[in-house]
Amino acid sequence: MQSLYRTVYGWLTTRIGVTAIKYAMASVISVMVTEVVLFLIFGVFRLFSAEVSNIVATGVAAIPSYYLNRNWAWGKSGRSHFLREVVPFWLLAFLGLGLSLVTVGFAQSFARAHGFPHLLDALFVNFASLVAFGVVWVGKFFAFNIWMFGERSQQGVTSR
Repeated sequence: MQSLYRTVYGWLTTRIGVTAIKYAMASVISVMVTEVVLFLIFGVFRLFSAEVSNIVATGVAAIPSYYLNRNWAWGKSGRSHFLREVVPFWLLAFLGLGLSLVTVGFAQSFARAHGFPHLLDALFVNFASLVAFGVVWVGKFFAFNIWMFGERSQQGVTSR
């Protein structure tokens, strides 16, 4: 057991381990923003359908998520490279959004078909959104680290 602890601790203290911890913390903040916005605009104020509310919540949360990941987790500064960083980030955000829309739509249909009260429907929709983005989360870390913000992403780039 102590060997496992040393191995995990050793990895967590490496550059990639620290980046992974910061990525996880940035993700927690992003998820909190998404879930709060989704619950407020769908569950409390009933402004839009679950799907439209999910799109708005994802768009709102993606902005701080980008900057937290780029600047804090990966320590990048200066102007963002549009094709290497901004476009892939938004493509991944929309991939997560697409999966989330499917799960949110299913959750809302299920809740309505079973006569859930609106509050339970809203909680069910929030949970579905959370699960969908959780599925995409690990893949995004590798994409961010390999292609977008990590050291390998800068190989072959001569100027910004």
